[in-house]
Amino acid sequence: MKKEIFLCSICNISSGSCAEDCGFCTQSAKHHANIDRYKYKSIDQIVFEAKNASNNGALGFCLVTSGLGLDEKKLAFVVQAARAVRAELPDIHLIACNGLATVEQLKVLKEAGVNSYNHNLECSKEYYAKICTTHSWEERYQTCLNVKEAGLFLCSGGIFGLGENEEDRISFIQSVKALNPQTMPLNFYHPNPSLPLVAKPLSENEALSIIQIVRENLPETMLMVAGGREITFKSKQKDIFAAGANAIVIGDYLTTKGQLPQHDLEMIEALGYSLAKQCHT
Repeated sequence: MKKEIFLCSICNISSGSCAEDCGFCTQSAKHHANIDRYKYKSIDQIVFEAKNASNNGALGFCLVTSGLGLDEKKLAFVVQAARAVRAELPDIHLIACNGLATVEQLKVLKEAGVNSYNHNLECSKEYYAKICTTHSWEERYQTCLNVKEAGLFLCSGGIFGLGENEEDRISFIQSVKALNPQTMPLNFYHPNPSLPLVAKPLSENEALSIIQIVRENLPETMLMVAGGREITFKSKQKDIFAAGANAIVIGDYLTTKGQLPQHDLEMIEALGYSLAKQCHT
């Protein structure tokens, strides 16, 4: 049986208006990165991007907003966007990624047709204070618990290559393992001259080893290689699947360009894998 690769696309529906100080994130207003900033993308544009993603084989579509978490206005907008996408694409696996959220807010998203909620721990509890001071790791962990209580599928992972050591990585992986998410995104730090966080880039082989270690610890979880894939793995992108990944983000990321979806589709076909046709979560 061919290995199936799950494709997901992300849509930045509210960009660059975050007051937090996460050292890895260009959407923090504190870092003044040269990115597109807008309060809300039009619903028509969101639906258009969802249809494009689906046409490129993506089963997952993620509605992402910048900022610490959900408030009443933002929740209403995500609900509106979710319902609009669901009306046009009834079978798509809809994901929301909107920061800290209560059980009640998450239940509202579920009622609107959202299947999964993505909230990343980002790194180990021990290392977290070195990358963010405006909210705590514990708040992130609690939101992940809230996701499960609300009856949504949990998507939680983080970023490698932030300057963390081996112990930090093991601690981080164990924390994710304790949450037992359906999906774990593996992001790899994408440096930007505006960001305060400076770290030595991971080698392709070290990044592949990280995927292998995560797979050993989370044998049943869908491992999705997301941000930083192209700049980290370079010519070894095809090796991420043998290392244990079975999902990728296609197209553009939140504030950086990805490679053309057609390139990824050709790579997957050339490797003899097939695209997942349904979500198994």
